[in-house]
Order: sequence, then C-alpha cells, then structure tokens
Amino acid sequence: MHSFKLILWLLVLYNILAFILIGIDKYKSKHNQWRIREKTFFVIAAFGGCLGVLIGMYFFRHKTRHTNFVLGIPIILILQIAVIYYFFA
Repeated sequence: MHSFKLILWLLVLYNILAFILIGIDKYKSKHNQWRIREKTFFVIAAFGGCLGVLIGMYFFRHKTRHTNFVLGIPIILILQIAVIYYFFA
C-alpha cells in the first residue's frame, strides 16, 4: 500500500507539472518566445500527465483550437482510465 501512495503522489506532482507547462507555453506564445513542442505535451499526457494537460488547456485557454489536442488528450485519458480499471478493478 505504501508504494501505491508513492505512485499516486508522483502522478499528482506530474500532473501539476503538466498544468504548469501548459501555462508557460501560453505565456511564451503571447510574448513570441521559444515554445514547448506539441509532441512534448503528448508524451507527458501518455505517461500519466493527461489530466494536468487537459485542465491546463481549458484553464489557460491554450491549444483548445487544435483538433489533435481537443480529441487526442481526452482519448489518452479515457484509455488510461480503462487500463487502470482493467488492472485494478
């Protein structure tokens, strides 16, 4: 049970990082600075940070006009929930 709590905390921190990165990218986009690659956000989402990316997208109103984000990030989240349900339910 101890390792489960550790993994849960790491996922929470990872999603907070994903949320912050979306905010940073939004800031950089407004100020014409170097941007974070879109691929980076999908990698972060695939490895457990999709909730942070998704919340950040709508909180900062960033990447919400990109179909690959609007559809791709929720699909990744649904697949992850399905995998978790399959293995732990």
